[in-house]
Amino acid sequence: MNIGKSGKSFMISRSSILVNADYLIILGARVKGSVPSLSLQYRIEKAAEYLTANKHTVVIVSGGKGPGEDISEAKAMQQRLIAQGIEEARIMMEDKSTTTYENIVFSKELIPDTAASGLIVSNDFHIYRAVEIAKKEGLDMKGIPAKTPKVSLLKSYTREYLAITKYYLTELIGR
Repeated sequence: MNIGKSGKSFMISRSSILVNADYLIILGARVKGSVPSLSLQYRIEKAAEYLTANKHTVVIVSGGKGPGEDISEAKAMQQRLIAQGIEEARIMMEDKSTTTYENIVFSKELIPDTAASGLIVSNDFHIYRAVEIAKKEGLDMKGIPAKTPKVSLLKSYTREYLAITKYYLTELIGR
């Protein structure tokens, strides 16, 4: 059976999740004013769940400020994590990125030198490509999938299919 890229995304996102990772990166998503979109809220909730259970894991919140956003995606994530009981000292902010690629590259600079194991939190449709980009950047990471809002399932998977296609075509012809 040929499962295609989206099938791989689902399979990878359901793999066993590492306990006590050294660091976790939450990838940004849209903020409306200063309120995280539903997609971003799901990412924050999934990360907070992991961080609550794994007290030594530090987190990098990654996302810049785009049009219609009063604060950066990173700031919105930081505020929500603190509200959920995650200590501010465990949160590092990367607030310049505007793409998944930049999320990974800019967050990589913040990873502690002693860190060996890491995880990426994003919505389930996005995990496959995020992990592939991390691998290309020399990071051996697994994904923690947050659910995708039902209202945006079709749009999210369609857009991600196109993004994966673009990613591989870009790899074939070089950047």
